Amino acid sequence: MAARMLEPLAVGRVIGDVIESFTPSIKKSVTYNNKQVCNGHELFPSTVVSKPRVEIQGGDMRSFFTLVMTDPDVPGPSDPYLREHLHWIVTDIPGTTDATFGRELVSYEIPRPNIGIHRFVFVLFKQTRRQTVNPPSSRDHFNTRAFAAENDLGLPVAAVYFNAQRETAARRR
Repeated sequence: MAARMLEPLAVGRVIGDVIESFTPSIKKSVTYNNKQVCNGHELFPSTVVSKPRVEIQGGDMRSFFTLVMTDPDVPGPSDPYLREHLHWIVTDIPGTTDATFGRELVSYEIPRPNIGIHRFVFVLFKQTRRQTVNPPSSRDHFNTRAFAAENDLGLPVAAVYFNAQRETAARRR
């Protein structure tokens, strides 16, 4: 099962560009206005303006999780020299609940892809204990791996990503 869940992350180069390969051990769902995020599917920027509902369907109330949302394709996928741009961090999310029960460490920033198709990646980490995660110094040049290492988060327990590109008037119709 793990390999099947990791395959789209590997094909989409989320594994490699953003995170190491890992063993998915927690189920989570990310939904924007009842639209579930599936690996590699495209969402319009207009549908992701407000923060998604992120439900953790594993662990228990005594386990805590950190959610990171990042864009590794800044300013554009062909030359992402500003990789990564941080969009959101929520920590201390109790297992079996959703992100609204956590502590918003970095507020949600609306995805605004300018050039090309960007990947927006949600990575979930299990914390060793509560209130041990510190905010990064900047949203720019964020590094998910370094952030996980600095905060002793280990490898991810779940990840999912969607694609988005700039909406033109023609595409909105």
